[in-house]
Amino acid sequence: MAGHETHHTLPLPRFDKPVKLLVVVAPYYKDIADNLVEGAMATATTCGASVEIVEVPGALEIPSAIALAERMSNYDGYVALGCVIRGETTHYDTVCNDSSRGITLLGLQGACIGNGILTVENRAQAEVRADPQGQNKGGGAAAAALHLIALARRWSGERKGIGFRAPEGAFRA
Repeated sequence: MAGHETHHTLPLPRFDKPVKLLVVVAPYYKDIADNLVEGAMATATTCGASVEIVEVPGALEIPSAIALAERMSNYDGYVALGCVIRGETTHYDTVCNDSSRGITLLGLQGACIGNGILTVENRAQAEVRADPQGQNKGGGAAAAALHLIALARRWSGERKGIGFRAPEGAFRA
């Protein structure tokens, strides 16, 4: 049973420059979402990150909101929070797969995102995972975003022209 296993957790990164996070939360299950946000905020505060929170109607809107912010704002990273509980129809599969796929595609395009959208069989599983004193998946999602931000900053120097990659600025007019 996964609940009894131990997992290695990376120490939180340290930052020389301020970090600005956007938490995008779908509060469909408000109490669960509130716990996810509480965990994410605590982790972000530990790293000294500033946080803005926006709410969207459901998990399917989370990737769209992050994409908008990535194009139109200046956040260093994003935390996606919400909960999808299996129901009687296949809608569960659509919401789980499409929200995850959207977040993954944004990440592959360079956005630093921690995915804390819970996909569970029942409310009891969601409550355990969202509890900041329990599995703290909100805090874990914030930590994932912070680790990706640290990597992005580490690798964000001027690019060298190696292989098929042109030197940075090579195509500017």
